[in-house]
This record gives sequence, structure tokens and C-alpha cells, in this order.
Amino acid sequence: MPRAEHGISRDDISENALKVLYRLNKGGFQSYLVGGCVRDLMLGEHPKDFDVVTNATPEQIKGLFKNCRLIGRRFRLAHIVFGREIIEVATFRGHHADDSDESGSHLGKQDEQGQLLRDNVFGTIEEDAERRDFTFNAMYYSVADFTVTDFANGLEAIEKREVRLIGDPQVRYREDPVRMLRAVRFAAKLNMSIHKDTAAPIPELAHLLGNIPPARLFEETLKLFLSGNGELTFKLLNQYGLIAPLFPQLKPYLHDSKSREMQFISQVLANTDERINSDQRVTPAFLYAAMLWYPLEEYTQKLALESGLAEHDAFNIAATEVLQRQTQRIMIPKRFSTVIRDIWILQQRLPRRFGRRAYQLLSHPKFRAAYDFLLVRGQVEGGSALELADWWTQFQHAEPGVQKRMLNELRKHEGGAPKPRRKRRRRPSGGNNADA
Repeated sequence: MPRAEHGISRDDISENALKVLYRLNKGGFQSYLVGGCVRDLMLGEHPKDFDVVTNATPEQIKGLFKNCRLIGRRFRLAHIVFGREIIEVATFRGHHADDSDESGSHLGKQDEQGQLLRDNVFGTIEEDAERRDFTFNAMYYSVADFTVTDFANGLEAIEKREVRLIGDPQVRYREDPVRMLRAVRFAAKLNMSIHKDTAAPIPELAHLLGNIPPARLFEETLKLFLSGNGELTFKLLNQYGLIAPLFPQLKPYLHDSKSREMQFISQVLANTDERINSDQRVTPAFLYAAMLWYPLEEYTQKLALESGLAEHDAFNIAATEVLQRQTQRIMIPKRFSTVIRDIWILQQRLPRRFGRRAYQLLSHPKFRAAYDFLLVRGQVEGGSALELADWWTQFQHAEPGVQKRMLNELRKHEGGAPKPRRKRRRRPSGGNNADA
């Protein structure tokens, strides 16, 4: 498609991405913008990232750019660093040969289930296009002649608003099971439907996500739930049987979308979407705390019942166990797991408001997150959780005199006036401390 037919302007492209394209071309290499940035530009949106593809090898790319670092083993990539912006540059992928070359380099490797373990087979632009995942991601923009080359009818997919895989869906999902998550993410993000052939194998192959490293799944879940379409994404993931492989402890709750557990997660995701779309800060910790809250409650009750542990001890043991089970599937960095525990523990402490406790809780660094969490619980559960949320809403914004009155009223309501402090008996001088 020449310039007149596609409407992409250099004004809409990152200056740093253009620098990379121009320098690769000047170095005698082919270079193109590819994937999501071209798709988004064709949709009239502003891409967040700009990815470049070239026939230069990673080592040749590094030779052209002082600000380049090579990353990855499964996919060898070059990152060109411009301050806070990183332009990712990949070499054209080729098809896998049955045997490797003598040097042992530039190899592809698959496991017995067809999953790609290494993919450093380099090829032509045509082969690279066939190796792309979805049809609308196989469009290539050239700054040399301002054309867009559409290898897989990506424009048609955009016009039909369909997410469609290139090639045999069974094979492509086995090569990289994360493509199932990407199909859902694009459907939610771009307001598209998943083509029936692309959707059909997903429930059957969802278990393959168990083969993906937990660290990679953490990155993927951030994209799924923190892109401003989390609520819809969660519904689609559940529709295709993809929540249980990611959050096994949610499995008992997934069949009933009207249950309090599912309502709670939906409301938290809706609130998160609203914050993201209003350019407000969010933390993955809040989301994970919400996903695992009811499994934690249930496991706490089970422990307390079966072992006779005090609720506080059962809660702490259950929190550790629930987090450990989850991190076997999705890695949660410590900087987030610590906040998750704080939010959970404060749910236990927020009902205990007597004396100085209410003021101490207000000054807790994670009070705001825990209060927001309680607010959603109140909306979904009603009853005592709603009453408690309303009380904290009033208390934190009240004048000191009103706060004191609220605490006095609370004492009366919760069981009368405070008990008088018992006078300590004076020890008889020279005694043996028997009465102390």
C-alpha cells in the first residue's frame, strides 16, 4: 500500500524509532516498523511502543548503535535505549529446519508438546511475516518508501474487527501458549471478536499455560489487567477457560458470575480500569490481593476449624500458603507480595478501632489501599463490611472533635462504657512478690 492508501504519517511515529530505521537503512540493511504499532496507526490510535524488524543480526545491530543492549535467549533481541524510551529491534525470523547448523548458533528448539524453547532462526521478511502471530500484526511500514506491506490480510481483519491467527491455531498455540492470552487481550483492547477458528482450540489447550515460566506470566497478567480493559479481559479469559490455569485457587468460584467472589473481582477490575483511564496510579498488589481474598478467607476458616488455631494465627498461616500456591503459577515480586499482605492484615485490623487504634490505623502507610479494598468489600458484601466502610469514610474526613465523639459512640454501641482500670495493689515492703 503506497502512502496515499494507508494514512500513516511520520508525524505519528516516535522520533527515536525513525532514527533507528534511518540508521539501519544507511548501514545497508532493510528495516521496518512492525506489529502493534503499525496496527494501531492503521486504527488511528497512538501506539505506546514502536517495534522495528530488520535483516541485520543482533550483533550487526549492536555494531551500529552504542546505546544498544542485547537481551533474551529464547528470542534474541536488541534494545536501543533513548533515555526512558526503548526501541526494540528484532532480526527477521525464519522457519525451523529439522537439523541444526554445525556452529550450534541461530537455532530453533521445541519441546515434545511443540512449544518453542529457542527461536533464533533468522530468515527473510516473507518468512518473518508467516511467523507473526495474528494477521493484523503482519503489516510492515517502510520509512524508505513510506509503504505498508500487508502479508496476511491484516487490513481485512481490522475492517472485520476480528482477531485471527496466522497458520494452524493448534500448532501456533502449542508453539507459544501465551498466544491464547494475547488473543483475548487484543479482543478486549481493540473491541474485536476472536475468529471462530482461532477461538476453537483455546479451552482444550488452556492447560499448556502451566508450562510457561511464572516470571513471564507475571508480565503477561500486567498487560491483561492493567491496560484499562481489565474487567472485559477477565470475562473473556473466563469464557475461554483461561482463568483457572492462571489462578488455580479461583477455580471453585468461576462457574457463578453472580457470586460475591466474582462480583468483587469484577468491581475491583472496573475501578482499576477507571483509574488507569483517568491517568491515576494503580498497583498490581491491589489486584492480586482482590483475586486471592476469598480463597484466603476460606482457607483461614478451614485451618481454624480443623486445627483449633486462633483466627489471627490461622489467618497468617493461610496468607503465606495462599501466596505460595499462587507464585508457583505466577511470580509475584516481593515488593508486591509485601503490600498484598499489608492490605489483607489491615482488613483484620480495621474493625478494631478503640482507643488510639483508629488514629494509628489512619497513619498506616497502606491505610488508603486497605480502605479502598474495604469499600469494594462493603459494596459487594453489604452488612458489617458496608457499615465499617461507611464509618471509616466519615472518620478519616471528620474534625478531631467529631472523631472523638464517633469513638465514644462506638464504645457505647459496642458494649457500654469502658471498664474502669483496676487499681494495682501496692506490694508489701519486703514481700516475696507473690501478689504481683
